[in-house]
Amino acid sequence: MARIIDGKLVSSAVKEGVAVKVNELKKQGINPCLAVIIVGNNPASRTYVNNKKKACEATGIISKEIALDESASTEELLSVVEELNKDSSVHGILCQLPVPKQIDKNRILAAISPDKDVDAFHAINVGRLLQGVQSFQPCTPAGVIRMLEYYNISVEGKNCVVIGRSDIVGKPMAVLLMQKDGTVTVAHSKTKNLKEVTSKADILVSTVGKANFVTADMVKDGAVVIDVGINRNAEGKLCGDVIFDEVEKKASYITPVPGGVGPMTVSMLLENTVTAAKIQNGIE
Repeated sequence: MARIIDGKLVSSAVKEGVAVKVNELKKQGINPCLAVIIVGNNPASRTYVNNKKKACEATGIISKEIALDESASTEELLSVVEELNKDSSVHGILCQLPVPKQIDKNRILAAISPDKDVDAFHAINVGRLLQGVQSFQPCTPAGVIRMLEYYNISVEGKNCVVIGRSDIVGKPMAVLLMQKDGTVTVAHSKTKNLKEVTSKADILVSTVGKANFVTADMVKDGAVVIDVGINRNAEGKLCGDVIFDEVEKKASYITPVPGGVGPMTVSMLLENTVTAAKIQNGIE
């Protein structure tokens, strides 16, 4: 039976560290600030933004919300980003995704200053990530690495398989595992003999976004299984990509959904905001 990797526990530890750093910065007259832009009334987006706001308040980070109407144009949103880029009191900028279809998401993400891009989506930050010189990293993959570190799970020399190749999670996850000296395979919709590939993984990370996608016969005995998926099953219940009850019996460690990777994403966002505040104020 697998040991449960408790994302809430690790997240709380990260937040405690963030609160200490925020307090230290405030003593120097620096008040870390995260600006979140939300466009429209997507219920899920609203929930995510509210959660980020609460997390900021809990750690002493100033939270600034800019809410735009559903009909907002790309130009309107670009104007907001430009103002936030110029505002020295704002250290991190996040545009909540998805945005309405009339908005050019790529133009928006490219317009955010790389030093304030706490999601680490900007092309410059992606390049820095690949070079291993980035000061902050994409929140969800960074959260996964932090969880592994917290539970003293070594990546070095391990066979690591990432299912999914999205720009937001899959690709950066593979890069971070490589930087920890893992031997990494990225599997995706075109991968042949997927089960054969995943069953060799010492560390298996699923980022597919499909309920019940990872079955027990896809998992090696004693593997570490990280479930990044957030889905709804047929009954409307929140679940991940992994059939938890089946896989838990084979894995050595496993993350639950909810309560696994999810809490880490927000915590790493807060840590990135503090790092951004330090960078912008010339603090190592």
